[in-house]
This record gives sequence, structure tokens and C-alpha cells, in this order.
Amino acid sequence: MDYETIRLEITEGLAVLTFNRPDKYNALNTQMCAEIAHAVKAAGEEARALVMTGEGKAFCSGQDLGDRANAADVDLERTLRDEYQPILDAIYQSPIPIIAAVNGPTAGAGANIALAADVVIAKESAYFMQAFAKIGLIPDAGGTYWMPRTMGFAKAMGAALFAEKITARQAADWGLIWEAVADEDFEANWHARADYLAKGPTLAFRRIREAIRASLDNTLEDQLALEAHSQGECGKSHDFSEGVMAFLEKRSPSFEGR
Repeated sequence: MDYETIRLEITEGLAVLTFNRPDKYNALNTQMCAEIAHAVKAAGEEARALVMTGEGKAFCSGQDLGDRANAADVDLERTLRDEYQPILDAIYQSPIPIIAAVNGPTAGAGANIALAADVVIAKESAYFMQAFAKIGLIPDAGGTYWMPRTMGFAKAMGAALFAEKITARQAADWGLIWEAVADEDFEANWHARADYLAKGPTLAFRRIREAIRASLDNTLEDQLALEAHSQGECGKSHDFSEGVMAFLEKRSPSFEGR
């Protein structure tokens, strides 16, 4: 697929998906949604880790309201089902770990696409904003799912009702994201994190992601059974054997993702 609103670059097992509408602060339109969903799936087939980031000053400012001739006539239910859900499904079902490298402000659906990633790393100068209530809407694109589970009911409710900016530092302190990084260290940090994932034990990473997510709804008994099954599978992998040998030989492992 030839992309017009994003870039997808895959090098040495690492895919980098860049939202590329900087003049619109990487706002989402119909074409961009389709391209993101396609690129996430393609990365899962060709790479061992994926990074999503934005070109220019913003990560993603959410829905491009200028993309609609008459906002009152928009079928928002259809938009969420047919345009946003394929992105979220692709992220959630991806066989590889995904980092959202939040390079600047992100709002609305853009913020929640970031939160759907496995790990969110943000510049300290970035912020997250659930701006929906300011235009008479509710948080969508998974916002009402992820926020209570990451930063708790009280913070999630306040973020949704007041639609205030949450700084990257606040987001990290509240548990909404993994870490906030000084602007000057941001690029080097996410590159190092992504390189680690791209060269790591891919099967183990996949099963870790599945187990952590399943724990949100499982009973303890169900979770222990899932752990046992997944651990048995990982224990038969090449990377487990390599990891043990590397430990015994006091060297760094060379994982192959199998």
C-alpha cells in the first residue's frame, strides 16, 4: 500500500510508523485511519517491534474536524466502528510489542490511540488531553476503557469531565504512561527501548502482553492457568534455550524471536 498520510519504515526488525500530517498536527481523517490500521498489521507481519510517533510538533491532535463539511451530519457511531476500531483492533491484536513515542501534544482519539500501545514514552513537554467534553462528546477510541485501568477511577473521571491538559510528568506519576523523558533525551530513549524489544524474545513478549491484558478480567485461577500454559510454550522456544545458555556463559543473549 502506498501511504500518503503516514510513513512506515522497517529496519533490522524494528518498524517505525510516523503520523505525517504535521500541518494539521497529525489530525486523523478517514484516509489516515485506514493507513494506520494497514501499517500496524503490516508491521506485525514483518517486524519484531513497532513504534508509533508523530511528525512535527504534535503526536496526534485527534479527529480532523475540518475534514467534515458539516459536523452535525457526521455519523459518529459509524466513524468509531469503521475508522477507529480497526486501528485499535490492529494494535491490540498485533503479535509484536508496540511503543507510542509521544513527541508532542496529543488529544482526543490521538491520545487514546497512544494509550492503546503497550508502552507509552512521552517528552516532558508533551501533554495528553481528553478534549471531548469541550465539544459535547465522551472520550472514545478506548479512552473510557484504558484510563480507569491505568490511573484509577478518580483521575479518569476528572480527566474526562474537566478535559484539562495532563502533562507528561503527571501522566507518568499517575500511572497513565510508562515514562516522561526530558526533551533532549527523548529520541535516544525511545530508540533504545525499541531496539531492546526488536532484539528480544518475541514469543515471550507476545505472551507477556496477552497475560497482562487478560488479568484485567480473569480470576486468579484463570490467570494461573494462563501463566502455566504460556510458560510451557515459552519454555520450548529457541530463545529460552539461548537465554539459559547466555546466563550460564555470562554473556548477553542473542535472541532470534522464535
